[in-house]
Amino acid sequence: MSAPPAQGGSTEASAGTARLPMPALLVLEDGRFFCGTSFGATGETFGEAVFSTGMTGYQETLTDPSYHRQVLIATAPHIGNTGWNDQDNESRRIWVAGYVVRDPSRTHSSWRANGSLHDELRRQGIVGIADLDTRALTRHIRDNGAMRVGVSTIETDPRQLLARVLETQPMLGADLVADVTVASKQVVPAVGRKRFTVAAVDLGIKDMTPTRLAQRGIEVHVLPAASTLYDITTVGPDGVFFSNGPGDPAAAGRAVDLLTEILDAGLPYFGICFGNQIFGRALGFGTYKLKYGHRGINQPVMDLARGTVEITAQNHGFAVDAPLGQSVSTRWGTARVTHVCLNDDVVEGLELRNDSGRLTAFAVQYHPEAAAGPHDADYLFDRFVDVMAGKDD
Repeated sequence: MSAPPAQGGSTEASAGTARLPMPALLVLEDGRFFCGTSFGATGETFGEAVFSTGMTGYQETLTDPSYHRQVLIATAPHIGNTGWNDQDNESRRIWVAGYVVRDPSRTHSSWRANGSLHDELRRQGIVGIADLDTRALTRHIRDNGAMRVGVSTIETDPRQLLARVLETQPMLGADLVADVTVASKQVVPAVGRKRFTVAAVDLGIKDMTPTRLAQRGIEVHVLPAASTLYDITTVGPDGVFFSNGPGDPAAAGRAVDLLTEILDAGLPYFGICFGNQIFGRALGFGTYKLKYGHRGINQPVMDLARGTVEITAQNHGFAVDAPLGQSVSTRWGTARVTHVCLNDDVVEGLELRNDSGRLTAFAVQYHPEAAAGPHDADYLFDRFVDVMAGKDD
């Protein structure tokens, strides 16, 4: 339980603006604690401690709604080099509960930046901690699993902060979709000639997803998670999309019920991340919590049908419990696993084919919108277009 000493002196919020090294404390629910310095807003925050292996794209990561109620640890040691800009946000705000970095950049140098990461964290009230051994912290989570955590600039006693950590709700069983979904319908127009209309149910959607769809001539109606089948059919969709999002899929019964109705209605379906887990549950599979999850932009995935490997962006702490190498009969046709993670054989994709063998619905556990991340999986948006067009896969 001993903590490494704080490693750094002063850093800078932005060029020419000194930031005094205010002490900060991080305490995990198993009692392990780390000392560091304040980064971002001062105060106290709680959530689930998780780590991301991405070396770039911190702005897109921090604004991903799937990180709601999670304290994010950056494994890349140097964070903040490119500052903060108005173009790379993936939603309306930063969603992480807290941010943990080793070495914040003293300055930012991107021509696109209009401020520093530290200043933006402070503006949005995001409590962070820097100048601690993030490698030791990450190894501890890899060995012991994701767990509750507290970060504080006002508490100096690890035992007192631990007591408050243990009072917080764990991620297992958490239903968080209502916290992140849009309040009302939003329409993203098709780029160029309109070809299709898609109803996108917002479970925590990233802005790049409707952008990728719109680039293919799709008018995207982003709908609140509480939408009904009537709300969906009212927009006259050629297909339905379920997005990524936070929380435990086992607690998202309403989304499962809605997708069941959508499949009953025979509407083509595409899901990403949380949308894959909801798809799995609708097909009759279970879900479970991973030890520490998959988060980053370098996760290898095997397409079982094609024998090809994709490097993917991922952010999930739960997975679908479906059999590999087997076809499963459902009332809509035959379901099977299509993709697996090459690191641990976790299910990364599912598909549903009707009795004629035609692909009618599919989902992946990773993020083909690639914000940030590689573009290996961009073809999946074209596959959705083909499904809506009734083409054979």
